Amino acid sequence: MITCFIRYDIDPAKTEAFDHYARNWGAIIPRCGADLIGYFSPHEGSATTAYGLYNIASLAEYEAYRARLKDDPQGRENYEFSRREQFIRREDRLFLRLSSTPHHPLVRPKDRTR
Repeated sequence: MITCFIRYDIDPAKTEAFDHYARNWGAIIPRCGADLIGYFSPHEGSATTAYGLYNIASLAEYEAYRARLKDDPQGRENYEFSRREQFIRREDRLFLRLSSTPHHPLVRPKDRTR
């Protein structure tokens, strides 16, 4: 399993357009065969950096997934929306593998107010 990290440099005046674009991928990406982790928009700090993350089995599966995206009408429409609205100034992809497993269960601190 590999994770695709997409780093976006976005126009800070067009974050609502990026959010719309990101929500669209919420249906398209899983339908085309990747396990969407999520899209992340600026909140605090940089107003121009956003991310999209999804898991896929292998680089070969990634190539097949990209072909399905290209053939998906909503996928093509979302790409066209991004070109037309020009809210993405730059886009970079990085593929990483998880190396910190196994993870221990989350330990929640006890309520110290009592």
